[in-house]
Amino acid sequence: MPDATVLKMVDGTTLGAEYRAVMRPGELMRDRSRRFRRLPRFFYEIPSWDVALDTQLAPHFQLWEFINVDVRETELLRASWPRYIPCAVSLLAAYLELLRQEVGTYVHVAANGGYRSPSHRLSGHASPHLWGTAANIYRIGDDWLDDDRAITRYGRIAEKVLPGIRALPWGHGVGETDDQLHLDLGYTVVVPSDAPGEEEAGPVPGPDVEIAEARAR
Repeated sequence: MPDATVLKMVDGTTLGAEYRAVMRPGELMRDRSRRFRRLPRFFYEIPSWDVALDTQLAPHFQLWEFINVDVRETELLRASWPRYIPCAVSLLAAYLELLRQEVGTYVHVAANGGYRSPSHRLSGHASPHLWGTAANIYRIGDDWLDDDRAITRYGRIAEKVLPGIRALPWGHGVGETDDQLHLDLGYTVVVPSDAPGEEEAGPVPGPDVEIAEARAR
């Protein structure tokens, strides 16, 4: 099976207007605490579903698992090709591979549990899912992660073996989870070594008015 090295890397700011409108590469977006986070700019281009099925990001994780979405994703990134995913997804897959080695069985990513665009209906704020650095795990081996015991157990395992990982605690409130195990690497951005420099590409778009207002407060 091919790996991520066969995928074309693209600068999202050079994509067509349709894609830029829904992916918002390099723009700023507020997180749940109203802090600005800059969205990723560099993406892997996925030409077809067959390529997504065949491409391994890690020995036990295929690319399709991280772009598996439903009707809550915008049609452009759900029903047409090419599609795009932030380059940092390769780090996420590597981390999940370490988790799989630790638990010794299959780790299943939920639908809508990998990358979501800023236009996804669940993207009401800047979540690590928009960076391709978060995964919602609904099952590990024969264990369904839908109760306190299972979510807490596997969350602790993940935090033990994966440096820097965040596992949301079980619960029903904001910043908690009750039907899946949420793991993320925060707002991690991968800039490929052959990517254009900032001075080559010009200014990155962003909500300048909103920034000015924030600084004036």
